[in-house]
Amino acid sequence: MKLFTLISLFLLSSIASADISGTALIVDGDTITISGNKIRLNGIDTAEQNQTCKRAGITWRCGYEATETLRNWTYTKEVRCVGDTKDRYGRLIANCFVDGYNVNARLVYEGLALAYRKYSKQYVPEEDKARAAKRGMWAGEFVAPWDWRKGKRLTSE
Repeated sequence: MKLFTLISLFLLSSIASADISGTALIVDGDTITISGNKIRLNGIDTAEQNQTCKRAGITWRCGYEATETLRNWTYTKEVRCVGDTKDRYGRLIANCFVDGYNVNARLVYEGLALAYRKYSKQYVPEEDKARAAKRGMWAGEFVAPWDWRKGKRLTSE
C-alpha cells in the first residue's frame, strides 16, 4: 500500500502545476534554471547563442543579445515561473515573471524572440507589434531559430 501511495504521489506531482520562484541562472535566451529546475520559456523561441542576424547590412549576435538581455532583466531579481507540463528534455515549460511583467512576452515584444506558433499562439500579438515597429530581429534579416537549428543560414554565414 505504501508503494502505491508513493507512486500515486509521484505521478500527481509530475502533472500538477508548478510554481517555482528564485534567482535564475540563464542558460540561453529561452531557458533558465531556478534551484536546479530547468525551465523552458513557454511559447517563444530565441536565436541560438552563436546565431547571427543582420541589421542595416551589419551582422550582429542576436542569439547572444537575447541571452544577455534576459540575464540583465533577471539579475539579482526574484523570478517566478508557472507551468504545468514538461518538454521531452524534462524542462518545465513555463511563463516567467520579473517585477510584475511576463519575460516571455517582453522578449517577443522587443524582437529578441519569436512566437513559437508550433506550440502556442499566446505571444503572436507581441510578435506583430515587434514586426510592425521593426524591433530587434525584425529590423533586418534573420533565420527563424527552428530553421537555423535545422541548418538554414543567412547568406553571409
